[in-house]
Amino acid sequence: MLSKEANERLTRVGPGTPCGELMRRYWIPVAPSAQLLENPVRPVRVLGEDLVLYKDRSGNFGLIGNRCLHRLVDMQFGIPDVNGLRCPYHGWLYDADGRCAERPLESNKSELRQKLKGYPVREMGGLLFAWMGPLPAPALPRWDLFVWPNSVRQIGVNIINCNWLQCQENTGDPAHSVWAHGHFFEYALERSGKLEERMSSGDHTIHTRKKWGVGIDDIYAAPTKYGFEKGIGYSRAQGAEKDENHRHSTVIFPFYTQTGKTGSPRSEFQIRVPMDDTHTYHICYQVYAAPPGVEAPKQDYVPWYEPPTHDAQGRPILDYVLAQDAIMWVAQGDIVDRSQEILGRTDIPIVLLRRQLEEQIKLVEQGQAPMNYFEGETTPTLYGSCEEPVDWMAEDWFRRKHVFSQAYRKMYHKGFALDDADRYGPAIELVKDLHRRIEEFEIAARAPASP
Repeated sequence: MLSKEANERLTRVGPGTPCGELMRRYWIPVAPSAQLLENPVRPVRVLGEDLVLYKDRSGNFGLIGNRCLHRLVDMQFGIPDVNGLRCPYHGWLYDADGRCAERPLESNKSELRQKLKGYPVREMGGLLFAWMGPLPAPALPRWDLFVWPNSVRQIGVNIINCNWLQCQENTGDPAHSVWAHGHFFEYALERSGKLEERMSSGDHTIHTRKKWGVGIDDIYAAPTKYGFEKGIGYSRAQGAEKDENHRHSTVIFPFYTQTGKTGSPRSEFQIRVPMDDTHTYHICYQVYAAPPGVEAPKQDYVPWYEPPTHDAQGRPILDYVLAQDAIMWVAQGDIVDRSQEILGRTDIPIVLLRRQLEEQIKLVEQGQAPMNYFEGETTPTLYGSCEEPVDWMAEDWFRRKHVFSQAYRKMYHKGFALDDADRYGPAIELVKDLHRRIEEFEIAARAPASP
């Protein structure tokens, strides 16, 4: 449990708050760049600030305050110009720094001292990132999934109606899959009458996740270079088939988690961006990699989608993994009162997550740079999992089961996409095609050589 005061420090993200100041030391993903293909101007809310994201007619991105200085018109209706965004009411022009560059109907051409907020924006891997902290901005980290070659990508986004930390603590909970994505998943399918249809295959994720609850000896967690790792230790003495450690998804500080190993047929960043104290902008950055010898289908850009969480009657959709997580986060309330909780042994990684967050907040309060703040202009590709990526070039790569965590996620062409939010994505047919090509490549690689 946490005291009420400690809980406030970790959850409040507005300007001047301890966690809010920490978050402003990171490049914040604010939108898929493909959203600006549909409309070059869109409102965003991030870290408690209402802003407008735009792409001007020169192809440059900007993120500025949302109210014109003149008559406070909402700039989400602004007109992109060659170098900035114009207010639709009287044409006042604002550049990417938030300065008013033109007031076309005014006789006084002197420069205004007042300006809107203006934050630097960078694009990487189909996502737009904003720097909202002190200048100069540090390097934008090249986390591996954003730049991995020969891959198909798509980006799922949702607004989750609760505090960001409830979403992020999900990744510090390696045991929740047993019930949330095992027994609860089974119950949801039973109620909908789809249990027999969906669970007919022994490879279905429900079977695997329920087994994860058998033979648990301990839960482990340890800091890493970029965040922390955690998992479950199994023992025969407790009923497991063998003594082993099962590593769970990896945490990249402050709000990333990675599922699936980099270079696999399906891996993902889940990014929990604080919009404000009671809303989270949740990003599923999904990457489907091809091995050498297999060419991934080409994409002109990285598409985006919004996985539905409720049906037309307003009932929760509970038959895929992300929706099951989301309902648990929201079910804790807007901001959970952690002073009232009773923690158990499965919460060891959550305790580490909270301690790590408080440690980094204190560093910022002391004027120091927190974890994953990279000074300079560029960084090399960073492997957030703290592991080497999949070695597709090894002769026996297709025989090594550890290459793929959760094998059903390389079989979307066989119907297993139904179990993930990916099923709603605009690139899912390309992904199925890729998984089909990988399977054919595996079969050919296993075949004995001709004499």
